[in-house]
Amino acid sequence: MTNQLPTHQPVLLKKTVEGLFIQPDGIYVDATFGRGGHSRAILQQLSAKGRLLGLDRDPTAVEVGQTLAEIDSRFAMEHCAFSELSTVIHSRLWQGKVNGILMDIGVSSPQLDEAERGFSFQHDGPLDMRMDPTSGMSAADWLASAEMNEIATVIKTLGEERYGKRIAAAIVETREHTPITTTKQLADLVDKASPTRDKFKHPATRTFQAIRIFINSELEELTSALEQALEVMAVGGRLVVISFHSLEDRIVKRFFRDQAKGDDLPAHFPVTADQLNPRLRIIGKAIKADEAELSVNVRSRSAVLRVAEKLA
Repeated sequence: MTNQLPTHQPVLLKKTVEGLFIQPDGIYVDATFGRGGHSRAILQQLSAKGRLLGLDRDPTAVEVGQTLAEIDSRFAMEHCAFSELSTVIHSRLWQGKVNGILMDIGVSSPQLDEAERGFSFQHDGPLDMRMDPTSGMSAADWLASAEMNEIATVIKTLGEERYGKRIAAAIVETREHTPITTTKQLADLVDKASPTRDKFKHPATRTFQAIRIFINSELEELTSALEQALEVMAVGGRLVVISFHSLEDRIVKRFFRDQAKGDDLPAHFPVTADQLNPRLRIIGKAIKADEAELSVNVRSRSAVLRVAEKLA
């Protein structure tokens, strides 16, 4: 790889940097490095003493991060899922010292645009969908062996797809005579199995989302990473999370709310709010892309940014 870093338009960039409330000499973590757009903006705010650690389980993202690390000594890159955040931070003796953590959840634009990654129904490619193609089971392998009820549950629950059973039945019927190995095969199959159309959304959108989330254990990863982030941050540290669909945002919103509320005691218990030991303070309201950003980056339309500060 050359020293020319790839260009990528990160979502809600200005609001993300503002939300982190960057201290020039601080320690920060970009837990979903991607192609480094957010990281480069964070580095612009850091002094020579500041440090930024990037995490990603995508080998291509790691290559980009390693190139950035060669250029900028304040930055380091780790190949791991963000659910390994605590382990990585402890290995650097940074526990309780991290001033800000960013999580930009879900699949990145470059992953969607690369047909060989198998994330998108808009490009024909191998049906893979793994964030880390070197680890775990591909979507094609899972669809070839999973029970129909399991497939239906995944599509209905993680894709919020009302025709989950019909689509699962079509998958099982098709695989009996034809292996489902490409994104086009799956997209065409879902299209044919779906009895109604949404003029603003391809029929396969929810199914692809569901399978991707399942294959990569995305919701479990997020839940674990949020808990670990709170553990490793310094008091006053900021946690900034960008989610792209309701299942993710629901987890983030609930986590922030519960940690801001503190100990779960009976309503009549004689204590004041600060005696409930809240661990987070929610900063402002959820933020979405404005018209100016939407006009240049259509993929930001579903992004929701939430910010919280560690209290104790």
